[in-house]
Amino acid sequence: MSAETDLIKLYSQRILALAADIPRTGRLETPDASVKKRSPLCGSTVTVDLNMADGVVSDYAQDVKACALGQASAAVVGDAIIGRTPEEIAEARDALRAMLKEDGPTPPAPFDELEVLRPAQAYKNRHASIMLALEAATEAAQQAMAAQSA
Repeated sequence: MSAETDLIKLYSQRILALAADIPRTGRLETPDASVKKRSPLCGSTVTVDLNMADGVVSDYAQDVKACALGQASAAVVGDAIIGRTPEEIAEARDALRAMLKEDGPTPPAPFDELEVLRPAQAYKNRHASIMLALEAATEAAQQAMAAQSA
């Protein structure tokens, strides 16, 4: 199979559908934490704002400027993140990284739709963009919790 055919397969209909319909886009007016992450390789950026209440994410917004793979990842995160603890978000981040780099298991529910990105394993130059939303969300959740307990 040619590299071009592989790349076409990578951008599946499901990935493109997710990328076209990212939930929770924009910014929060008064976030508990805000984190911007950038992939130096491709220039993709994701800025995450979130609020925490009772130890879980209560509100979330994201500004996504990324390739279709990064957008698809952000769409899954935006759809799944409300009600999640910082630990659950970090667990999803670590599982996504392992899935991409080591053919690890699919991230746990409710982040399991990230499985759609498994074909990107072979495209290491895309991994950073795919990771941006969960990396930013993990850091923001940890910052918000630290600020609330200070």
